[in-house]
Amino acid sequence: MPKTSLKLKNSSPSKRSNTLRRRMPQTYWNLLEAVPPSSLKLTRLDDEIHEHFSQDFPELIENPQKIKMLDEEWMKDPTGKERWRKFISAYEKRVDDYNFGSLIRTNSSGEYSETNSIFVTRMQFYAIEIARNRLGFNDDIYAEAQKEKAKAKKAQQS
Repeated sequence: MPKTSLKLKNSSPSKRSNTLRRRMPQTYWNLLEAVPPSSLKLTRLDDEIHEHFSQDFPELIENPQKIKMLDEEWMKDPTGKERWRKFISAYEKRVDDYNFGSLIRTNSSGEYSETNSIFVTRMQFYAIEIARNRLGFNDDIYAEAQKEKAKAKKAQQS
């Protein structure tokens, strides 16, 4: 995936960070609607991230519903935090903004919303969304967008 740089003029670092945080979910959602998620590559390290995630969090891989529907309490309890910290630190020098904050949907079946989003690190986002994409949990988003696109095209032709 090509690296893009978004520069916001005359804004403080915290304003830029908040603006990027708001744009990232919409950008990712647009990507899910445009590309079949099961074939989507989020980083050049997707295979490695997924294998590492599978090794460090086998209970999630063994019970995919826990990937589909995230348990924020489990992720943020002291044991979960330590496990994630160890996982994330492996990418410190390999993934830009590896610990930058990102929003993720708690339920992959729903859209981003105030009640269906939590704040995680970039690496948590990558690990979970790569797994969701490979498991086909985001494929319905693409399918629905394609139906809407076809319906709009048909209506335009009428």
